[in-house]
Amino acid sequence: MIYSELLRESGRSMRTNRMRTALTMLGMMIGVAAVVAMLAVGNGARASVNAVIASLGSNMLMVISGAQTSGGLRVASGATPTLHLTDADAIRSLPGVAAVAPASPQAAQIVAGANNWSTSVLGTTPDYLQIRDWPLARGSNFSLSDMRSAARVAVIGQTVAQNLFGGAEPVGQTIRIARSPYQVIGLLAPKGQSFGGQDQDDTVLVPISTAQRKLFGAQFGDTVRVIMVQAQGSELLAPVQDEVAALLRQRHHIAAGQDPDFSVRNLTEFANAAASTTRTMSLLLGLIASISLVVGGIGIMNIMLVSVTERTREVGLRMAVGARPADILEQFLMEAVLVSLAGCLAGILIGIACVQVVNRLFALHSLVTAGSMLLAVLVSLAVGTFFGFYPARKAARLEPIEALRYQ
Repeated sequence: MIYSELLRESGRSMRTNRMRTALTMLGMMIGVAAVVAMLAVGNGARASVNAVIASLGSNMLMVISGAQTSGGLRVASGATPTLHLTDADAIRSLPGVAAVAPASPQAAQIVAGANNWSTSVLGTTPDYLQIRDWPLARGSNFSLSDMRSAARVAVIGQTVAQNLFGGAEPVGQTIRIARSPYQVIGLLAPKGQSFGGQDQDDTVLVPISTAQRKLFGAQFGDTVRVIMVQAQGSELLAPVQDEVAALLRQRHHIAAGQDPDFSVRNLTEFANAAASTTRTMSLLLGLIASISLVVGGIGIMNIMLVSVTERTREVGLRMAVGARPADILEQFLMEAVLVSLAGCLAGILIGIACVQVVNRLFALHSLVTAGSMLLAVLVSLAVGTFFGFYPARKAARLEPIEALRYQ
């Protein structure tokens, strides 16, 4: 029997038992909708993590002022600045290092006209934007000349600009930090939230020389809290990390076996771990939703078995006029696949609708991809074929004479 005739015959059978067909499709519709929705949630979570990973910067290490023991008390990592600008200069000379940016953050109140905003002021170097892969939306970065002269210039983030200037152009404006005027020379592009949920756009960058001499003063001297290091390639991250740790232990006179007063963190490993977690979550969500597909497949098999029983005389008549067992097998298998595929297509539409509703109600960013829809179609075809094969084979193995006698 040619496939066009198979399709017509299968469609005629489905139309004859519309209610039964609809109920059989229902299991597949629910299963596919659940799979599409769960994969969309997983894809959205993975996309969010990837965006945060991209915002961290490429091939980056963070050297953080480490824990110290004072009077028998252990001070937390980063609480006491133990790194110096000279440490950053020494790290810059190591092989495999592309850029180095020492940084010292400090909370401050920023004033512009009648508006004020409390934010983090970060004293750093021009290489900071390169290491963080952070472009400017407008204006320019401060220069080495600004560093040498400790110029009162600032580059501000989007959140600071919005709270101080609203919709007005911030570049060229003057803000006051610690009662001193600073000229805004650049506006950073939007960066979004970090892994810890902090707003990365809520920041002000100034030359580190300006921060040390005119903002933070004797409080920190020439020390810095963080040194950001960019390796020349991802394959060099581990060697550079070891070299940085060895260099600083030597410079800080830390003996073997003694706890260092700094820590070197590979943010790429942390980001990859987070990405792996989201992939695992997506897989688990998909597997959980796939259970409903199995239930839908069992429903298809049950209904097809009932259909074979009801159409036993029809099968016997077809065989009596020349139909082969293979033709009967193909006919019933085609019906099972069509029911599964029709339920899949309806389930995809329902799943997309559910994702849109969830995104609106809960402000999520679930993503329905073409890959997930294609996967749903392929799985539904496999389910229809697998669960429809046994009823189809049972119909194909009927004896024509016994089938014609069936009441």
